[in-house]
Amino acid sequence: SGAGMVLSMLVILLLSVLYEVVKMGKAKVLQRALLAVPPSLSREVLAEPDEGDSGHGEHRAVQGRWFRYHVGQTLLHVVQVVVGYTVMLAVMSYNAWILLGVVTGSTIGYFV
Repeated sequence: SGAGMVLSMLVILLLSVLYEVVKMGKAKVLQRALLAVPPSLSREVLAEPDEGDSGHGEHRAVQGRWFRYHVGQTLLHVVQVVVGYTVMLAVMSYNAWILLGVVTGSTIGYFV
């Protein structure tokens, strides 16, 4: 029906906007993660667990912040993948109105 098609387009449009918002949110979390880690620390220091070194409290705090940002990025990535594949499946219905909803939603989401 016509109402069903309009509702479908609206849902797909909103999913496309959500995809773009999550993509930008992931980039902002990455930027904050990079700013939270002092440049003097190497990737190896962040990845390796502390071996009972009590003199490296700052390193543990930085590792904790880095881990929280990494978990946040991972969760946002999962949301982005799920929404992206859902939108892709909608486009694969080969319906021009659904495609228009995806393009419009992506445009709005990127603009915002």
